[in-house]
Amino acid sequence: MAELDDPAGEAQSRPNPTGPNPNEKLVKIFDSETETEALVVKGLLDSANIENSLGPVSLTQYAFPDVGGTAILVKEEDAEAARQLIEDYRRPDSAADDETADIDINTGEPRLKG
Repeated sequence: MAELDDPAGEAQSRPNPTGPNPNEKLVKIFDSETETEALVVKGLLDSANIENSLGPVSLTQYAFPDVGGTAILVKEEDAEAARQLIEDYRRPDSAADDETADIDINTGEPRLKG
């Protein structure tokens, strides 16, 4: 049904600039056997404003939940940033461990290194 101010229906033929483009190439950047892990990664990508799509690896998962794994897709141009974000998140922050590992439990004072 055409809108009142667009009797010829031209608005329907123009692409929606804010909607998803069905012709964009999507790249799988993450997959997991557990949906929970995939949801954590999805939240990480969402917090970085990287558009992503979460879905089953195979159609079997619709019939049998938690079977077949879950994958995350992003736009091709966002793939490298998304992979780097996931890698940085997985990398342990050793500096935080160093600050708490060298405290003398008797005095509460930091131990001198060396």
